[in-house]
Amino acid sequence: MNYDYIIVGAGSAGCILANRLSASGSHSVLLLEAGGKDDSFWFRIPVGFTRTYYNETYNWMYYSEPEKELDNRPIYCPRGKVQGGSGSINAMIYVRGQPHDFDDWAAAGNRGWGFRDVLPYFRKLESHPLGNTEYHGADGPIRISPMKDDVHPICHVFLKGCEQAGYRRTHDFNGAQFEGAGIYDVNTRNGQRSSSSFEYLHPVLGRKNLTVECNVLASQVLFDNQKRATGVVVRQNGEVRRFIANREVILAAGAVDTPKLLQLSGVGERDLLAKHRIPLVHELPAVGQNLQDHLCVSFYYRSNRKTLNDEMRPLIGKLKLGLQYLLTRKGPLAMSVNQSGGFFRGNDEEAQPNLQLYFNPLSYRIPKSSKANLEPEPYSGFLLAFNPCRPTSRGSIEIASTRVEDPAKIRINALTTEKDLDEVVQGCELIRKVMASPALRDITVEEISPGPQVQGREAMLQYFREQSGSIYHLCGSCAMGPDPQTSVVDERLRVHGIAGLRIVDASIFPNITSGNINAPTMMVAEKGAAMILEDADADGLPVHAIGEMAVAH
Repeated sequence: MNYDYIIVGAGSAGCILANRLSASGSHSVLLLEAGGKDDSFWFRIPVGFTRTYYNETYNWMYYSEPEKELDNRPIYCPRGKVQGGSGSINAMIYVRGQPHDFDDWAAAGNRGWGFRDVLPYFRKLESHPLGNTEYHGADGPIRISPMKDDVHPICHVFLKGCEQAGYRRTHDFNGAQFEGAGIYDVNTRNGQRSSSSFEYLHPVLGRKNLTVECNVLASQVLFDNQKRATGVVVRQNGEVRRFIANREVILAAGAVDTPKLLQLSGVGERDLLAKHRIPLVHELPAVGQNLQDHLCVSFYYRSNRKTLNDEMRPLIGKLKLGLQYLLTRKGPLAMSVNQSGGFFRGNDEEAQPNLQLYFNPLSYRIPKSSKANLEPEPYSGFLLAFNPCRPTSRGSIEIASTRVEDPAKIRINALTTEKDLDEVVQGCELIRKVMASPALRDITVEEISPGPQVQGREAMLQYFREQSGSIYHLCGSCAMGPDPQTSVVDERLRVHGIAGLRIVDASIFPNITSGNINAPTMMVAEKGAAMILEDADADGLPVHAIGEMAVAH
């Protein structure tokens, strides 16, 4: 079957692309999703991410290769396997990043990607209660909800402690002042998840020029003899199918599966493809390189104040909160458990905030078994976690075999630069400094983990090596840039050296952004869709002219 645009991946980016590319009615669009539909109640309720965290039906549940600098541990890397992708199973913290993150994109040779260039696309995608302002939009599909009035009272103690420790307050991490302590915004609407699937895709499923196919695993991009992408091969319900693209194939399968699909299709590093006996279509050595992620570690505290542990651990507490949510769409179940935090400089020499904190009025351990649920600790407690904003270590994504069913090898390659090691120590010291404030000392009984015995650089590093984990912000594995030797797509997200093929997802990030990456991923999709439509108007080709070319690979 023929379509003008074929989008591989109905995640945070793919759902936006499907809406924007089909909006005029003049282009036929096929959206392919390897997972199923997001029709469960747990995708609507914000706290539902605790139910999908270890659910193989909706989650690829990837693990990295053993990380040498993290005590040889494989690191859990959940990825959404459902319509909406990882945006359907995340904790919904809405942070764009700081302006210099995007100015660095532009400085790397990507014209049109500086902060002032991308700000209109952030504003376009959001509906913010502040209305149309310099920094916010009021008419976009994604609803932004400040949690300021609803967070647990203990969060305000954290904010007071930050002020006592000498750190400023910020009232909007996505506004004029990024640096400081504050309450996070979340993408929810009336107490329900406001994902790109719910807001962009669901309302337009009735469009005649839009087709959505779920439970479809793309196994190969097809090319003709002129190195033009002409379609995709997929597997669906045991059947192999081919779809032909009249205009473009757009990969939006994410930072793990987009480079994997390129490698399986013969686009990537020559020696890797030769190792797996995959015919080389086009050599692009940067495919799968430049992988980045945010790694965090949590400090656990016993409190003399009631916390969410006391409300969410007992069965009667769960029932009360569930009833509150059903009747009012309010309460802890309507929010993220990551309620307050901020962005800080680890020392006075840092030019920009380089550490992110999460203050959580609930303390829980990540279960070791996929059969276990995320359960609060059996005491009144809270946790304070940090991650470096812009780690400089770089990892990779590499196919494990020629079987599309086999997960790719994920190598985060953590803590392999001196800067990253220094920032781990800075983060531990920052937490201890904030926790030493009078406000937080007043509510703290003890530091349970790592415990007061962990002091000094080597002990702090060892705690991070043993206990840190991913915050699931994998990106950068098909980086944008002008040089085909070190990047995969150009500034218009076209794959170097191949016609009719783009990548529009978090894999194109030249450098990871400060903060949670779902918002910048959606921005990339809005901007990417606009560029695709601009190019369609400019090329002047008849709609069905391209797809008739012969398929050679």
